[in-house]
Amino acid sequence: MDNQILNSYSKILNLNVSRETCNELESLISMIQEKNKEINIISREMFKKEQIRERHIIDSAQIVDFVDLKSNTTCDLGTGGGMPGLIMAIVMKKIKNEMRINLYEKSYHKCAFLKEVSKKLNLNTDIIQKDIFTVRNIETGTIMSRAFKPMPIILDLVNRNFKKYKNIILFMGSSGRKILSDTLKGWDLDYEEKKSLTNKDSFILNIKKISKKNKKIYKKN
Repeated sequence: MDNQILNSYSKILNLNVSRETCNELESLISMIQEKNKEINIISREMFKKEQIRERHIIDSAQIVDFVDLKSNTTCDLGTGGGMPGLIMAIVMKKIKNEMRINLYEKSYHKCAFLKEVSKKLNLNTDIIQKDIFTVRNIETGTIMSRAFKPMPIILDLVNRNFKKYKNIILFMGSSGRKILSDTLKGWDLDYEEKKSLTNKDSFILNIKKISKKNKKIYKKN
């Protein structure tokens, strides 16, 4: 790996991401580029290696310090092309190899790609071709979600379909402040946040507890 590429990864090297891990992430980028010629893994407008590296790989990898390492499973809701699930699976090989990443995705073609990558890179993943909204009583450690559904829908999903979990990691974009403010009107959340490494207007939410607020209904006398 040349110094220019390594310098790109310098943002996440202090998050326990090794040089060997960076090499595997580069292999993933090449596989994404190749598969994207057949199906939309990522936007065709973000096709250059440096764009994929910054916008998808580094952006996904920055959540590693929020992943619950006491658990042996982590869940990615509606993973799509594998962001952040595949990236976490690569990173976890050096941090906690027994950590299994469960990737939920209902698209057959995207699941085929996820399985191909997992096999080639020897990743500890379980590719689950199901609509996550139809799966009940899920038990996991960390729940991850990136560019999947609006925040209130994700919280409803977790509240209804997950029996046990440790925390929820959400990627918040430029409109994240308003989304969070609106969501807090209907939910009580115990959370922390950190500034995104890839976008000055974005941030990461690490939610530890959720509770839906009960709306009081007043009856007329």
